[in-house]
Amino acid sequence: MRKIVHIDMDAFYASVEQRDDPSLRGRPVIVAWRGQRSVVCAASYEARTFGVRSAMPAIRAERLCPDGIFVPPDFMRYRAASRHVREIFSRHTDLIEPLSLDEAYLDVTVNKLGLPSATAVASLIRQSIREELSLTASAGIAGNKFLAKIASDWRKPDGQFVVRPENALSFLSPLPVSKLHGVGKVMEAKLLVLQIRIVADLRAFGQAGLEANFGRWGKRLYELSMGIDDNAVEPERPTQSISAEDTFATDLPLVTLEPAIRELATKTWAAAMRDERVGRTVVLKLKTADFRILTRSLTPQHAPNCAQELTDIALALRERVQLPESMRFRLVGVGLAHFSDRDQLSAQQRLFD
Repeated sequence: MRKIVHIDMDAFYASVEQRDDPSLRGRPVIVAWRGQRSVVCAASYEARTFGVRSAMPAIRAERLCPDGIFVPPDFMRYRAASRHVREIFSRHTDLIEPLSLDEAYLDVTVNKLGLPSATAVASLIRQSIREELSLTASAGIAGNKFLAKIASDWRKPDGQFVVRPENALSFLSPLPVSKLHGVGKVMEAKLLVLQIRIVADLRAFGQAGLEANFGRWGKRLYELSMGIDDNAVEPERPTQSISAEDTFATDLPLVTLEPAIRELATKTWAAAMRDERVGRTVVLKLKTADFRILTRSLTPQHAPNCAQELTDIALALRERVQLPESMRFRLVGVGLAHFSDRDQLSAQQRLFD
């Protein structure tokens, strides 16, 4: 059986700001530019008590937390801290799968230091992060990636939690189905119609019933309810694309999709800012009422450098959909693709300036 650790830095961007500016410690820090179009990159735990969350519009965060201290993001510092954290990881294993600047999976089935358990590895990593960077991290330890990721959120901040194989089913049973990867608001609503609210309900519904309702995805849901996940840690998996999409409760005409496109572009940009690489190509994805998938894409000379630029390009791509006005759409998505190293991209772009 594999030994997987999921490390998640605690309020990473905000914690870096509080570390580097002692006057911010213990105060509600919101990492974001102010403005109608800005989005929250991170919020300190003090700000989270007011309901402020990542990817939230900055103007809403300001309403929820009037005394919040807005700090513009400094991604150079965040990436420097992230590189140091990954160097700490590499002392223990070469099987590291970064998910973003602030989290990663580690396969420590065999660890370089010969520590007796995955728990010991996670404890030493967290100790090193605390001592060398004056930051904290939380860890989840389990036999697979799925369980480890859920476990890392269990004792945040600055804690760790182990899901042992014999406890996996009892650990999962009371969790809301929204905790499962891939279960968003639309799927959660569909499951609720079937009286499925928690993972135990999902398991009791059975694989056959889930497959009858959701096809291959139903099988995957059942496997997750049983704590089954055979996905291996993939070292240094390059980012191919980042996207967000939404399935509508009722099919909508193209002209009404602007609000959804704006919201999804904001979410995609927030996710992209947590990656060290830059996405060059903007992609608009649409699914028609009869399940046809359409995509429109554009690779501008200069990569989008803010959420508003990404939104503007996505909305412009909508104008390239030449279909009858009577056509209805059940899904829309906004993505970034063709990721490149930032330094390499800057050098390429200077050739055309």
